[in-house]
Amino acid sequence: MKYEAVIGLETHVQLKTRSKMFGTSSAEYQTAEPNTVVDEVSMALPGTLPVVNKTAVEYAMMIGMAINCNIARVTKFDRKNYTYPDLMKGYQITQMDEPICYEGYLDLPIDPPVRVRINRVHMEEDVARLIHVEGPNGGTVHSLLDINRAGTPLMEVVTEPDMHTPEQVESYINSLQHIVRYLGVGTANMEEGSFRCDANISVRPAGSTSLTTKVEVKNMNRVRAVVRAVEYEIERQIAAVEAGERIVQETRGWDDGKGITVSQRSKEEANDYRYFPEPDIPPLVIDEEWISSTEAKMPELPIQRKNRFISEWGLSEYDANLLTILRSTADYFESVCRNVSGSSDKVKHEFAKEVSNWLNGEMARLMNNDEITNMTDTKVTPASLATLVEKFRKRELNNNAAKQVFEAMYTKGAAPEEVIELLGLGMVSGADSLGPVIDEVIANNQKAVNDYLGGTEASLKFLIGQVMKATRGQADAVQATQMIKQQLSDK
Repeated sequence: MKYEAVIGLETHVQLKTRSKMFGTSSAEYQTAEPNTVVDEVSMALPGTLPVVNKTAVEYAMMIGMAINCNIARVTKFDRKNYTYPDLMKGYQITQMDEPICYEGYLDLPIDPPVRVRINRVHMEEDVARLIHVEGPNGGTVHSLLDINRAGTPLMEVVTEPDMHTPEQVESYINSLQHIVRYLGVGTANMEEGSFRCDANISVRPAGSTSLTTKVEVKNMNRVRAVVRAVEYEIERQIAAVEAGERIVQETRGWDDGKGITVSQRSKEEANDYRYFPEPDIPPLVIDEEWISSTEAKMPELPIQRKNRFISEWGLSEYDANLLTILRSTADYFESVCRNVSGSSDKVKHEFAKEVSNWLNGEMARLMNNDEITNMTDTKVTPASLATLVEKFRKRELNNNAAKQVFEAMYTKGAAPEEVIELLGLGMVSGADSLGPVIDEVIANNQKAVNDYLGGTEASLKFLIGQVMKATRGQADAVQATQMIKQQLSDK
């Protein structure tokens, strides 16, 4: 490669608190009518004073801890002054030189592994929302202002320029989203605007260590959009350099429909935001007791949990990864497996593998059909699934019967024992039960028997199918196969 990309990301994460960052109104504004979730502070009424949301501070600390940051013992808020219609006060309360978290890192789970250094994590408030109304002939005829979002707690995570490929960018975003959702501090949904990512991109000759002129790309509302924007911008800058053009430091927007970045404004002259300490909020002192109590609230993080599922439960990396994508799924899995946690490794591993098959298979399929993401929102309780899995493992149910039972559990919330009894789905197995059925199948299908004895293996499947038909699909197929082979080998 003649060139290497240098990429840093700035990610805004909306925090899932009950109230806003400095005001008393609800932070759950997404489905509210415009301008109904407001308070004096978020509307910037004269004479109002901000009060810091303690939960938002703890959430920011938790994210900092999860990405290996130092937690500041003293942090302060600042005023960032600029004029824009969606900025109610004419300034934003943010953090400039003393952020709450600093100097961390996030290891990306890719091959080869990449460590992305975290420069800082700081807290701030979100702005209001402008809605531009187009006229019949195009163009904006007027703009509407919805104040509901103003004051919603935000946390910004700023990386060092340590990424070099779109694949690394995608892994970083997915990893950070994963952490935010596991902590339960935010939804991290790019589509709804609660997770917004800006990319700073430059290119340099391969092997060089110096930084070149960077371009900031905004307006990306999906992970795939970020990846496509980074891919395009790298190609655009390389083409410009090879054509002898100068890269301009600017902000560009991503046009998802056209698949291109578009120049929005130059950044060659520094914006004068006239930062100064927020006079209405004193510096925030974070003592060791507060840090310890916040640390105690930290759940097991996804990568650590995945590795534990592999070592403790004997799962493959593929299964463990699927089960730990959502914290709710991982919690559900462990609830199902709770009763065998003290068993031998062999029993634990066999049971866990079977549970994994059901959750990643039938449960995932039915939940996807119903657009459900949290397993606790289904009618299948962990205890009921544990019972079904145990009966299936003991061959009291065959695969077909077990699926019928599970579907009834899912749709009706029925207990597995009730479904088995109601539908008569108990397994037909053992010499006493299966023997007469097999005798009859062999007697009534002499041609298939002769074909099998003559070396046609497909005839064995036919005979097993006849056994399944005679038992309404309830025969133990493995045992039936062994018994048919045994009988025919004696002929």
